[in-house]
Amino acid sequence: MNASQPIDLHDVDSYWKSRNLVDDKHRPYYLRWLQRFFLGPGADARLAPQDALMAFVQQLERDGQTEEWQIGQASRAVELFQKHYLRHRQETGAPVPGAVSGKIDDTETPAAFDTALGQTRTLIRLRHYALRTEQTYLEWLRRYGSFACQRNLPWAAADSARAFLADLAIQRGVAASTQNQAFNAILFLLREVLGQDNPRLEAVRAKRGLRLPVVLTEAEVKNVFEQTDGTAGLMLRLLDGGGLRVSECTRLRVKDLDFDHGLVMVRGGKGDKDRSTLLAKSLLAPLKAHLERIKVLHDQELAEGHGDVELPYALAIKYPKAAWEWCWQYVFPAKERSVDPRSGAVRRHHVDEQVLQRVMREAVMRAGIAKPAQVHTLRHSFATHLLLRGVNIREVQQYLGHASVETTMIYTHVIRGLDSTAVSPLDTLGVTNG
Repeated sequence: MNASQPIDLHDVDSYWKSRNLVDDKHRPYYLRWLQRFFLGPGADARLAPQDALMAFVQQLERDGQTEEWQIGQASRAVELFQKHYLRHRQETGAPVPGAVSGKIDDTETPAAFDTALGQTRTLIRLRHYALRTEQTYLEWLRRYGSFACQRNLPWAAADSARAFLADLAIQRGVAASTQNQAFNAILFLLREVLGQDNPRLEAVRAKRGLRLPVVLTEAEVKNVFEQTDGTAGLMLRLLDGGGLRVSECTRLRVKDLDFDHGLVMVRGGKGDKDRSTLLAKSLLAPLKAHLERIKVLHDQELAEGHGDVELPYALAIKYPKAAWEWCWQYVFPAKERSVDPRSGAVRRHHVDEQVLQRVMREAVMRAGIAKPAQVHTLRHSFATHLLLRGVNIREVQQYLGHASVETTMIYTHVIRGLDSTAVSPLDTLGVTNG
């Protein structure tokens, strides 16, 4: 095999899927075993396929933490790669990739860049990054690749990355947060995928000054809610009552609502962290009525042979029937079934975040509020209103899920203006305009 030709696990995944060699729920685990194979003794291109597989199995056995069924699954993954995927490449006349250490060649061609994107996608999934992070990183990398191609720049060079970021900041005038988003995507490609570690690239990370969040007063929040009703209105009230992020609200499952203790359990929030926050008493009855309606819909789907939802991590394997159980269903399901962007399975997902954003935007306009308020503004308002009521900042930190209290302290700057007894010097002069 040609060891200089990189492996694109995304292409392997697509081939397995097209030939039905591995079912949807097991394919991610097979790809992880394959990635581990490439990082181990199987990466030695001098070994025959069977010898490379044997060396890999022996490594797993020496590890002592791999169970027998996992070794069998790992062996099957490598065999499917060797006996099916490589044979398919040979029969179609395509270059046969070699087992490499997970890094791709620094080859300045469009094909190599496409391979880099495939490697990036695979590594993101292996590290359990959020789907939104994957989509954002890949979109920025596509824009970066297009920039480099148009200017005939080597895309794998740090100087090219600096030129792209400079173009964003100077020519396009993007915000510091947007520039840093692009920076993080490119840094992930160069450092984690290509294995480069260039200190000069770190120097172009944008410095962001202090920004105070937009906050609505209690009267303004009430006015907004008066412009909403139905499920969207219920979701907005839930967001405001517990300081949830919009993604945390849409991904809530039935089991996450603790009516007895008045708590909302946030699972796998930002940073993949769990926490609990407040469930407003005024929402108990509306939420229970909402769940009764959703339960009827779920029972109908079960009768039709559907009714399953996506489960996190390997729970679908550990508990094969859990995806159909009521406790795992989304509190706010989508109106229609759709295709899962990663697994390809057709099932009912949770409601789209954009729906809630649109409802909020229209409600703010109808309420006549002259502030750029979005759904996330309700989270800021939640924190600010708690602090104004004298709730300890450490407690607010726990509700919001901030890793550091310094992040929560941004709201102290907001309440300083709302709860201040200071009088403007102009008001003491007793003068008016004209």
